[in-house]
Amino acid sequence: MVNTKYELIIKNIKKAINSGKYGVDEKIASENELAAKYGVSRQTVRKAIGQLISEGYLYARHGSGTFVARPKTKRGHSKNIAVVSTYMSDYIFPRVIQGINQVLDENGYSILLKTTNNSRKGEAWCMEELLSKNIDGMIIEPSQSAISCQHQVLYEQMDAMGIPYVFIQGCYEAMMDRPYVMLDDVEGGKLITEHLLGLGHRQIAGIFKADDTQGILRHKGYVKALASAGVAYDPDLVVWYHTKDKTTKPMEGILRIFENGIPCHGVVCYNDEIAADVIKGLTNIGRNVPHDISVTGFDNSLLAHSKGITTIAHPQEELGKKAAQTLLGLIDGSISKKEAHILLEPKVIERKSCF
Repeated sequence: MVNTKYELIIKNIKKAINSGKYGVDEKIASENELAAKYGVSRQTVRKAIGQLISEGYLYARHGSGTFVARPKTKRGHSKNIAVVSTYMSDYIFPRVIQGINQVLDENGYSILLKTTNNSRKGEAWCMEELLSKNIDGMIIEPSQSAISCQHQVLYEQMDAMGIPYVFIQGCYEAMMDRPYVMLDDVEGGKLITEHLLGLGHRQIAGIFKADDTQGILRHKGYVKALASAGVAYDPDLVVWYHTKDKTTKPMEGILRIFENGIPCHGVVCYNDEIAADVIKGLTNIGRNVPHDISVTGFDNSLLAHSKGITTIAHPQEELGKKAAQTLLGLIDGSISKKEAHILLEPKVIERKSCF
């Protein structure tokens, strides 16, 4: 959070550099211009520029002004690894971080932890802050990964600085050539849909998240399972939602299916949180789960355990371990970027939410 104009000057100049507005060796605005723009003294501007020079963002050329510095090459071994997650909830991330921490701790590394609240702006802000610190690598869960990344220049800056990174859970489409460790979401979506088909259900609704790649891929698996079973895909049975409307849109979509008189015998939900909300909503309108309608989740979270939800097992701790092992392999050169593409195997966990 920016508290002073001094901090605002630093933040905005960093943002301009990281976004590519200023190129390497390009001259920035003069002290007088910055002082007028922010309504501060030249001394405040000089202090902010001095800080940016010390962090390696700028350099001064006597008599000519201040210019954008070439990105630093990788600094010395700090034994610090940055971990950026979308949320710090008790859903699945604590087990992921447990796996990461175990491997890093065994190898003498410490974690710098940041969260983005699944905001792309939040992700850019976290990365900008972390790039000003001495880190040896980064494990990052991308925010709204199905939407085009607007801060790819920050990843390119890490590449230029020689700082390796590994995506977990999802990956931006334009950066699928970068290292990642993910669950095979297509296969997971296929398996959970096949489970409902195997129970004899044919009219199966699907609820998927539109702004994360996991949602897109799980929907792809749902489509593949229906096609393999000879069941026609019905777009009226599919509900899409975004992060901002996850508490309302999924249940509204299911209610609309019933209100329109569309037969529905089962629901494939994007994750266990959505499944729990759907089960609660269906119960509130007098529908019995699983006797009237079967409901499935995804992730095998504690919520799925407590609510008895049939789901897809998410190897949370294993994913964290694999991500940390992959990053350390990139750091010591024992793993190449081309080898660092790992998909973990999903499996169905049967419970009482299906009949």
